[in-house]
Amino acid sequence: MARRSAPYRPDAPIVAELAAGGVILDPDSRHVLLLHEIVEDRWCLPKGHVELGESLHSAAVREIREETGLSSLEMVQDLGEVTYRFYLEGRRTNVLKLVAYFLFRAPSGAVSREPIFDRHEWVTFPEAIGRVYPTEQQVLGRAQSATGSSLPAAHGRPPAP
Repeated sequence: MARRSAPYRPDAPIVAELAAGGVILDPDSRHVLLLHEIVEDRWCLPKGHVELGESLHSAAVREIREETGLSSLEMVQDLGEVTYRFYLEGRRTNVLKLVAYFLFRAPSGAVSREPIFDRHEWVTFPEAIGRVYPTEQQVLGRAQSATGSSLPAAHGRPPAP
């Protein structure tokens, strides 16, 4: 499948984007939720654009609800921001993206994915860190430190809903 983004091109114009998302812990705080994005063929954390007048926290909660169907999230803490840049072939434009992340605990593990994702998995921190891009690895590292979690991958996954 064709990728929508490519490496940053210093000769192309650039636009800024602001997004928010989260690291979602299962009810037992032993696993985190990853989504597999179809077009980019990559594992990621739920996130999306901040709308005009919306707070970062509200945007994160809304995007998580839209992408996963999870609601009534319990916020654990703010995980800070990451920035990265990439080139959008279709728009012939670079994007400088800032994403604010929050750590949440979900009251249930029942996920209802948005159609841009073809699957999801609840995985341990080490497994999640091994699947995502470096910027999200940083965020997962912060979340793991915040929870004091160092569970090995051998603990398995929660049962499928």
